[in-house]
Amino acid sequence: MSSKHFINDPTVLVDTALQSLTLTNPSVALDAANKIVYLRPGHHHSSQQVSIISGGGSGHEPSFGAFVGAGLLSAAVAGTIFASPSAEQVRKAITARVDTDKGVLVTVMNYTGDVLNFGMAVEKAKAAGLKVEMLVVGDDVGVGREKGGKVGRRGIAGTVLVHKIAGALAVQGRSLDEVAKVARLAADNLVSVGASLEHIHVPGRAPLDPEAEGTLGAEEVEIGMGIHNEAGSGRAKVELPELVKTMLAQLLDKNDRDRAFLNVNSNEVVLLVNNLGGVSVLELGGITAEVVRQLGENWGIQPVRILSGTYMTSLNGLGFSISLLNVVNTDIGGPSMIQLLDYPCEATGWSAPILKTTWEAKNSNTREDTATSDQSVKPSGLKADATAFTKSLVSGLEALVSVEPEVTRFDSVVGDGDCGIGLKRGAEAVLKHLKETQATGDLVVDVANIVPVVETSMDGTSGALFAIFLNALVHSLRDLSPGDATPHLWSDALKESCTALSKYTPARPGDRTIVDALYPFVEALKQSGDIKEAALAAKKAAEGTKGMRPILGRAVYVGGSGFETVPDPGAFGLASFFLGLAGLKPDDEWVEI
Repeated sequence: MSSKHFINDPTVLVDTALQSLTLTNPSVALDAANKIVYLRPGHHHSSQQVSIISGGGSGHEPSFGAFVGAGLLSAAVAGTIFASPSAEQVRKAITARVDTDKGVLVTVMNYTGDVLNFGMAVEKAKAAGLKVEMLVVGDDVGVGREKGGKVGRRGIAGTVLVHKIAGALAVQGRSLDEVAKVARLAADNLVSVGASLEHIHVPGRAPLDPEAEGTLGAEEVEIGMGIHNEAGSGRAKVELPELVKTMLAQLLDKNDRDRAFLNVNSNEVVLLVNNLGGVSVLELGGITAEVVRQLGENWGIQPVRILSGTYMTSLNGLGFSISLLNVVNTDIGGPSMIQLLDYPCEATGWSAPILKTTWEAKNSNTREDTATSDQSVKPSGLKADATAFTKSLVSGLEALVSVEPEVTRFDSVVGDGDCGIGLKRGAEAVLKHLKETQATGDLVVDVANIVPVVETSMDGTSGALFAIFLNALVHSLRDLSPGDATPHLWSDALKESCTALSKYTPARPGDRTIVDALYPFVEALKQSGDIKEAALAAKKAAEGTKGMRPILGRAVYVGGSGFETVPDPGAFGLASFFLGLAGLKPDDEWVEI
């Protein structure tokens, strides 16, 4: 758990975060004294619609302030971090910060402080003669009936679906009774459960002792953890598939009497996979894919809408939650719950960019055409000895594979340590290709057939450089065909390829990159026509990169003085390839650099 924050004063943190909402959405305003974010009067908001208010403790952003906007919430009231706003804050929001002509629906998650403070404000507003309804949302199944007791289910991320449905209905001018009815129907057909790898740290508080009782172990996950660090149903050491299996069982198993809160039996189910704040977008994508897979394979559920993103957090919680909405008839003569979820809104916290028509089109078309690399390359008439070509290339590639440990060692000093593995992977892929595919003797065809192998086996910067260079080389060789592949023809083609490469990278000799070995090889080959002299020139140039201050590449960011002790890894690897290509082997002095 990280206890480092950019803003450590919790008061400053909450106040500035609320202010930021007015900067990112011009249609909202802030009552800073009462921590109320509200929709500015007159902006896509008619006094002839029901106003919807929600809120709670801060730390769950984008809930709730970022859901204020046309078509969603009319106002949101914030407390301090993980603490309910006061009844007076909520009363001010109801009576003075939203339109009340058509009535007000107040939605709150099922936490004691929120229920009491929002409830008190609602009663005061009713006593003042206002039409106000209150809905308490409890969608969490992480704590079962027995443990939950009279308190009931906690409210977590599924609440945002209730807000969206109610907001869309309100903006269409429906009555308070209708809006409250449909919102309650949505809440009654909603189940959620969360899981987290760590407890979170609240800014301004002392860091938690990692050895303290209750701290999660390095490989443990808390299943059913709440959004305020509350305990769930238990802890386990499980991988994602088993974790998701457990969570879905808690949501869907009708035989679990302690948690069978809802029979998800609709033909239409909405899935919400919510980031609790600290899960990377990449990992959340993997989680979403696993949830969807298991819903289909194990439960026969194919969600009609899939929302995946950050909707309700627990500060920077390293966890996620799964919510399922059992879509039922609204019984008000339309619109449906799905139509309400799809209805446009203007709130920065709501992220559902896919249009209704796109979901309903169910387009399953794909492009299965094979890439041009699978198409036969037209012969060029540029002739080379196929056996000699293959033998020389194999020798160079084997030399490159053999120096992988040295390249990796060098790159671990001045880079991220992956250069050697990348070069080796590419070399082994080409060696496999040469073993399985006999050279034709047409140089353009043979080099062109190698290009896709390099493109698919090598990634990163070096992979892109090699791919660009080899594609340019094929083009240059074709321009120089037909004829015989002499050393001078090779040098001319390589020279043109260097020129093409220079359009995409600023790397030049002296910058401590792979180019430091490439250019001297090409120049020496042009001048001498001798591949051995060219390979030795590349070796000398690669050796010269030792002590050369990096100008480009990751070595620039690594810093330190490592560049003084080792040559550039890419240049070293390429020079080793050239030596093997020429029938030379790296000598002892070379290996001991």
